[in-house]
Amino acid sequence: MRRISQVIRGGLVVLVLALSGPAWAVQPDEILADPAMEARARVISKDLRCLVCRNENIDESNAELARDLRLLVRERLVAGDSNEEVVDFIVDRYGEFVLLRPTTTGANWLLWAAGPLMLLMAVAMAWAYLRGRSRAARPQESALTEDEKARLRRILED
Repeated sequence: MRRISQVIRGGLVVLVLALSGPAWAVQPDEILADPAMEARARVISKDLRCLVCRNENIDESNAELARDLRLLVRERLVAGDSNEEVVDFIVDRYGEFVLLRPTTTGANWLLWAAGPLMLLMAVAMAWAYLRGRSRAARPQESALTEDEKARLRRILED
């Protein structure tokens, strides 16, 4: 009976954690009074990378730099910038690395194309290797000479 209650308690803990959803790092003092502006800030923040945590957006990160970026987004919105202007301002200041989804313009197209190009090159090299291997002459197996047979008998007898 005790084992069953432990399993139920464990299941409840897993259920609570699964239903809790993402934990936002946005502090109460950062939230804008206007719900529409705050919603815009959240939309922008979801696409901006925390430069400390790398693969977290700034809303999910507890890093000080992420907090500074969240505050900067809200300052720019309060100043009257559009969503695109806010993103452009932050990209100009921190570089394109701050975007979770980088653009495919400029030199970035090479980065986007590198994966598929490398795959095509690997397939072509594998095909060439297998084709060359199938065309290669097979080594001929020759029988042992009389000297080799005598030497082998001596080795096996010892």
